[in-house]
Amino acid sequence: MNEAQTFNFELVSPEEKLISEPATMVVIPGEEGDFGVLPNHSAIISSIRPGVIEIFTNNNEAPQRVFVAGGFADVSEKNCTVLAEEAINLKDLNQDTLEKSLRDLNEDLAMASEQADKTRVLHKITLTKAKLSAISGHLIA
Repeated sequence: MNEAQTFNFELVSPEEKLISEPATMVVIPGEEGDFGVLPNHSAIISSIRPGVIEIFTNNNEAPQRVFVAGGFADVSEKNCTVLAEEAINLKDLNQDTLEKSLRDLNEDLAMASEQADKTRVLHKITLTKAKLSAISGHLIA
């Protein structure tokens, strides 16, 4: 594949640089809606919401799918960098584990008495539901 048809994509979490490779297209869950990045994209900085980033590296391969818990995307003509709060390869998420975690978090929410505790647990519930939605393909209410 020729360099004019790709751009450098990097996905960075607080723990590590997860991906640094040429991509042909990346689809990012922006705060205002999903947006695609192609080579020679206009410069943009966007906040991202919890969701799935799809990384296309070759037109003949299925995209790599990574769940991100939010963060920022910095896009230019030749580069796209995503700084994610948390990033997990979609195939590493387990539906049974997430459903159990959601039940436990709902119990924690029922027992929380302080507003700060409720806010913290609600944030974890929102992320767990987003992960479940990502692997199931259905909106989790």
